[in-house]
Amino acid sequence: MPSLSEIVAYADDYLRVDEIEDWPNALNGLQIENSGKVTKIGAAVDVSTRVLAAAAKKKIDFLIVHHGLFWPGLQSVTGARRRQLKLALESDIALYSAHLPLDVHPKVGNNALLAAALGLKSTRRFFKEKGTLLGVMANTSMTRAVLVRKLRAAVGAPVKSFDFGPDRPRKIGIITGAAGSEIYRVAAEKIDTFITGEAPHWAAVAAEELEMNLLVAGHYATETFGVKALAAHLGERFALPCEFLKFPTGL
Repeated sequence: MPSLSEIVAYADDYLRVDEIEDWPNALNGLQIENSGKVTKIGAAVDVSTRVLAAAAKKKIDFLIVHHGLFWPGLQSVTGARRRQLKLALESDIALYSAHLPLDVHPKVGNNALLAAALGLKSTRRFFKEKGTLLGVMANTSMTRAVLVRKLRAAVGAPVKSFDFGPDRPRKIGIITGAAGSEIYRVAAEKIDTFITGEAPHWAAVAAEELEMNLLVAGHYATETFGVKALAAHLGERFALPCEFLKFPTGL
């Protein structure tokens, strides 16, 4: 049976947690430790009371999330925060969070895996954020209609398509999550079709002005790839069962 410290050390190194700068509240790595043993790995996009309760019910004792416990910042341990901590500690659940290190990973990263699911080849990194090239881009010959169908199938959710760019895109850029507000920076890379998870209202207006296609596929839906893949990778390496906990937010 692998130890918690062994799995955490491997995951930190595999994801380069100490090398990749992130927002402070991401607090990448181990956020809650358990008693030291791991028998089952779970994965979820977000940590919440419902997710922790489901993990406890399924006997998961190592839970990987993309958005960790401390996104709201420093808070008193009252109400929901106390409830979540109590549930994790009493159920002996270790919580591991990976935000930008998981977004950018070439094998288990959200952006790379979404590109692969769309059948994009010869992807290249682009869009520097906090010293790291965050997104992926690729040339393509598929039509916009085919791309939208593939994207809908890949994320298993509706896709909002703002069709202001070419019917046959030439260069696609992907940044999962909430990157729609970066549309001007993306356009500067000569990308004509931008795929992301969510966008502010004004980004649709910007897409028209920039003559770009903007495909919005859901923050949650575009960020299920990484946690699933990381859990599967760790499960295979340490011979542990793993399970994805599906709790979509609708965004």
